[in-house]
Amino acid sequence: MVKHTFRGGVHPQGHKELSRDAALREYLPKGEVVFPLSQHIGKPARPLVQKGDAVRVGQRIAELDGYVSANVICSCSGVVKAIEKRRVLTGGMMDCIVVDNDGQFTPIEGMGERQDINAVTVEDILRRVRNGGIVGLGGAGFPTHVKLSPREPGAIRHVIANGAECEPYLSCNDRLMREKADEIVEGLEVMLKLFPNAEGVIAIEENKPEAIEAMTRASSGHSKLRVLPLKTKYPQGGERSLIQVVAGVDYPAAMLQVAILPADVGCVVENVGTIYAIQQAVLYKIPLFEHVFTLSGEAVANPGNYIVRDGTSFAELLEAAGGVKEGVEPKKALAGGPMMGIAMASLDVPIQKQNNGLTLLAEDPNEAAEAQMTACLRCGRCTTVCPMGLMPQMLVDAATAGDLRRYEVKLHGMECIQCGSCTYICPAKRPLMQILKRTKAEITARRRAEGGGKK
Repeated sequence: MVKHTFRGGVHPQGHKELSRDAALREYLPKGEVVFPLSQHIGKPARPLVQKGDAVRVGQRIAELDGYVSANVICSCSGVVKAIEKRRVLTGGMMDCIVVDNDGQFTPIEGMGERQDINAVTVEDILRRVRNGGIVGLGGAGFPTHVKLSPREPGAIRHVIANGAECEPYLSCNDRLMREKADEIVEGLEVMLKLFPNAEGVIAIEENKPEAIEAMTRASSGHSKLRVLPLKTKYPQGGERSLIQVVAGVDYPAAMLQVAILPADVGCVVENVGTIYAIQQAVLYKIPLFEHVFTLSGEAVANPGNYIVRDGTSFAELLEAAGGVKEGVEPKKALAGGPMMGIAMASLDVPIQKQNNGLTLLAEDPNEAAEAQMTACLRCGRCTTVCPMGLMPQMLVDAATAGDLRRYEVKLHGMECIQCGSCTYICPAKRPLMQILKRTKAEITARRRAEGGGKK
C-alpha cells in the first residue's frame, strides 16, 4: 500500500519565493577553472593530463580509479596550468587540475550529435553514463553507473525521479523541471530500458505546481510513467523518505543488523538533474560538465537559478550575479541550503558537480540558538521528527560520553542521514545534528583505519 507521506519530518520555512520565478541562465566562467579529483563518493579520479596540455570542453581530464569512482570532465577550453592541492568548500586541501580558461569554450568533436533512443542498448547506456562522469546531483555525489547496475535489474519495480527539492531556498530543480520536462522524461525512458519490469515515478512536492503541470504534460501518453505530487514536508527528498511514499516500503534499517539499499527493496532513485544528465550523455554524447544551481538568500542582491560549469568559483558566480545586497553583511555562507548545507569559510573555492546552490544568510540562526541553548528537556520531539526512527537525544548522550559502541551498535547511529530535523525542532536549541555528524565521521575514520568495509 502506497503511503501519502513518510514517518517524521518538519516544516521549515521554504524561502522559495526569492528565486523560484527566475529562469535558468547559463553562466560561463571568466577566470581559471579548478577541478577537484574527488567530486563524488568513492576513490578520487586519476589525472589523464599534465601541466601544459591543451584541453577542450567535454574532454575527460581524470579517469575513475576503481568501481566506486567517477571521471572528471573539463568544462572549458584552455591549457592545464597546474595539478596541485587547492582549497575546497569543506576548508580542506584536495588534489585539483587547474585550467587556464581561454574563454572560447571549444568542444571536443562529436559532442551533441543526436542518437536514436531505440537503437541504444543497455551496454551503451551504462558505458556512456560511466564515461560521462555522472554522479548523483542531489548532493550525495554517488557514481550513477554504480547505482544503475544492481545485481538483479529485473527485480527493480520503481525508478523514482526525485523532484522533491525540499531543501529551503533552493529552486534550481524546480526550474529544470519547468524548462526541460521533455528531456527529463526522455532520460527516465532511457533508465527504464535498464529495468524492464519497472515503472517510472516522477515525485514532486505540492509546492511546485508549475513543475507538476510541466512534467505531467511531458509524460502524458507514456504508459510506464506517472507523476506523483508529494506532501510538502522536509526531508521529503531523502531517498528513504521517497521510497516510503512511492513504494509503500518502510525499511527502518536502524532496527536491522545489515545495510539495506534501495535496490534491495526494488527501487532506484535519481535526482531529476541526474536524469537530465543521463539523457544528455546517452542521447547526445554530452558528458557531465555543467549543472543547475541556485544562488539565493536574504543577503544576495539578485537571487536566481543558473546553469553553471563545474570548476567555476563560487565567488566569481556571486559577483557576476550582482554580489551581496547593498547595506547587508552576510552572516553565513552555505554550499546548499540551511538544513543540510555546508558552512563555508571562503567563497574562493570551486563549484563541484554535486553542489546545487549557494545560500547567503543575513542572520545566522546558529548564533541565536547558541544564545538560547539549555540542557535537554527530555521532550522527545527529536525522536518524533526523525525520518529514520532514531533517538537523537540518546545518540548525543552516547556520543558525549564517548560510548561509540553504544552509538553505533545499540542505537544504530550510522543510519542518521544528517537531515537536521532534530536540530530544527529542538526547543532546547541543542546542536544535535552537528554532534551526530561529527560522531559519524569519527566512526567512519576509525573503520577506514582498521580496514573495515562495513557501512
